[in-house]
Amino acid sequence: MPEQIRLPMIPLRGMVILPEMVTHFDVSRERSLKALEEAMQGEQKVFLTAQREIETEVPEIEDVFAYGCVATVKQIIKLPNKISRVLVAGEYRGVLDEMVTEDDIVYGLIHVLEDVDQPEYLDEEAMRRSLIDLYKVYLGRNPKAAKELAAQVEDIKSLQVVLDEIAANVPFALAQSQAILEENSLIKRYELISELLTNEVRIQEIKEEIQSKVKERVDKNQREYILREQIKLIREELGDDSTISDADEFSAEAAKLKAPQEVKDKLAKEIKRFRSSMSSPAESGVTRTYIETLLEMPWDKRAKEHNDIAYAKQVLDEDHYGLDQVKERILEYLAVRSLTKKGDAPILCLVGPPGTGKTSIAKSLSRALKKPYVRISLGGVRDEAEIRGHRKTYVGAMPGRIATSIRSAGVKNPLMLLDEIDKVSNDYKGDTFSALLEVLDSEQNVKFRDHYLEVPLDLSEVLFITTANSLQTIPRPLLDRMEVIEISSYTGNEKMHIATEHLLPKQIKRHGLKPDQFTISKNALWSLINGYTKEAGVRQLERRLGELCRKAAREMLEDKKKAVQITERNLVAYLGKVKYKAQQKNGEDEIGIVRGLAWTPVGGDTLQIEVNVMPGTGEVSLTGQLGDVMKESAKTGISYLRSVAERHQIAEDYFKKHDVHIHIPEGAVPKDGPSAGITMATAMLSAITEKYVRADLAMTGEITLRGRVLPIGGLKEKLLAAKNAGIMHVIIPKENEVDLGELSSEITKGLTIHPVSTMDEVEKLAFV
Repeated sequence: MPEQIRLPMIPLRGMVILPEMVTHFDVSRERSLKALEEAMQGEQKVFLTAQREIETEVPEIEDVFAYGCVATVKQIIKLPNKISRVLVAGEYRGVLDEMVTEDDIVYGLIHVLEDVDQPEYLDEEAMRRSLIDLYKVYLGRNPKAAKELAAQVEDIKSLQVVLDEIAANVPFALAQSQAILEENSLIKRYELISELLTNEVRIQEIKEEIQSKVKERVDKNQREYILREQIKLIREELGDDSTISDADEFSAEAAKLKAPQEVKDKLAKEIKRFRSSMSSPAESGVTRTYIETLLEMPWDKRAKEHNDIAYAKQVLDEDHYGLDQVKERILEYLAVRSLTKKGDAPILCLVGPPGTGKTSIAKSLSRALKKPYVRISLGGVRDEAEIRGHRKTYVGAMPGRIATSIRSAGVKNPLMLLDEIDKVSNDYKGDTFSALLEVLDSEQNVKFRDHYLEVPLDLSEVLFITTANSLQTIPRPLLDRMEVIEISSYTGNEKMHIATEHLLPKQIKRHGLKPDQFTISKNALWSLINGYTKEAGVRQLERRLGELCRKAAREMLEDKKKAVQITERNLVAYLGKVKYKAQQKNGEDEIGIVRGLAWTPVGGDTLQIEVNVMPGTGEVSLTGQLGDVMKESAKTGISYLRSVAERHQIAEDYFKKHDVHIHIPEGAVPKDGPSAGITMATAMLSAITEKYVRADLAMTGEITLRGRVLPIGGLKEKLLAAKNAGIMHVIIPKENEVDLGELSSEITKGLTIHPVSTMDEVEKLAFV
């Protein structure tokens, strides 16, 4: 058994003394004070061990840890109330074998605990250095630790002393310190201290990280608090002392909003998100815009329905002359509304040449129905997002044009004009026509989905009016969803009425004149329409009237005239020479020349088709900028003539030995379409058989290989052109005869119209 040492013993409460530790503690128990005095009378050595339980007042051997530390008493300071403060320095480990009490002094019979497992020199040096490095990291992380300890430990060459020095200067927990004290294996003690020190370093790192985040958050909150207080103060200084937050205002508005439950749920969700995103200006800005958009939409807000048919008729007649089909359709809609108190709003498509009043009639309709009016111009729109909107995840996202127009109208049942629907174009960004399919379908538009709004928008009560110059570019599925109403060209008489009743008063007022200061005679107005304008509508006519008003205003100021009167004689003085002259009929019957009728975007026109036959090799020449369809009509005509050559006494080899040249004057103007088929066939037959064609006759119709005459379009415009050219007789396809019933007597008066179904009938009528 190792040699025993007898030393005065002091049990410690809540602390462990380790070798190389210099520390102080207070002694107040009588037995401990006597043990201290006994130590001071000897070598000043004392055995210190920790109590297992702090509350034990008179501890026995089982109440203390067996492993303790022999320490030297360096200093004793007497304090009041019989308390002594003792400064000790730990020296080496000891194990308590027995406790002995003599004269009320506790002695401990102990033996010294020797270190075992001494590592090799290189291992020991490696352990020492790694431990010192780890200790330096700990000292750097711990702001309370004395930094000079690093240099102090670095000078120690013994691993055992380094271990004791570090253990003594790091505030380990009681159990950890006791475990270090009891470990007599040098290697295991190294591992234990390294592990505990690494944990301390990691704890310091986590602590610093948490403190940094907390400080950052506190600083940010403090800054925001100060800024908010400043904003509050500024608002109070400006007199805007409303303290309700934006989120509260949104909640209050959402509660008052008349909208479907789905919209209200979406609003509540977004307002909640807005409250939580106030610290993020970018996110809160996007959410704010979205909430404001939803609140501004007229979800369940309607304009009052006015079903006064008499008032609507009066307004429509006041604003527009003619356009009977459109007016009738709207009055029918009103009649159904007044009887059923409901009914689907029609989706009308007004098709016609430019300047015929398609856009302006829509504005008049809104006035007649007392509904808000919104107009969307679709000309050149090629991005699907223009109709459906952008998803709000994109920067600068906004609702589509449909949703924006509904918002600006302020009601869910406005009159919406989709202008120039035939001018929509498509590109890689999406098919815009397809996006319109849902908008213009009464079965689907009850729940129209705008990408930005993300909730269904009811378009079923919107009265859609669309306009187009041509139906050719509109896809069939979209056209099928609309009720097409054709607005044809105006006749001269209609233009006279429009100019007298609408355009002239409007221009006189616009130019600051009074009705008695500017007058224009009926003959002058007629000359103006026929000689200075060439159009299907009345835009050019309105510009010419405006030009006359401007010149009149200048004359009145410069020449001090009281009034200006425009007559047929002085019209040239104001507007210059006549710009357009109607191509009149030929003076006499000719061979190979036939008058055809054509439709153009600005109205009807006459085409003089000329054919020459000359010796050659059977070639057919076509000139005058003819389109593919027109060229095919010419070839069809020749094939038909060759099939009936025998009946007309044409030699069998005639077409092999002769060239046929077909020309249509005004060669710079492109021409196309099948309706000149019978005209070209008649001209070729006339040239080949040398028969004269009547000069007072014009014709239109498509020809087939068997000589049948097929129907054509634009009959009204073509008959007007024939009448203006002084033509007396017009040949039209038999199937177009039904269209004559829709034409006014003003157009057909003075014309003898011959419906035909075969080329044989055409020949009988055309040749002299």
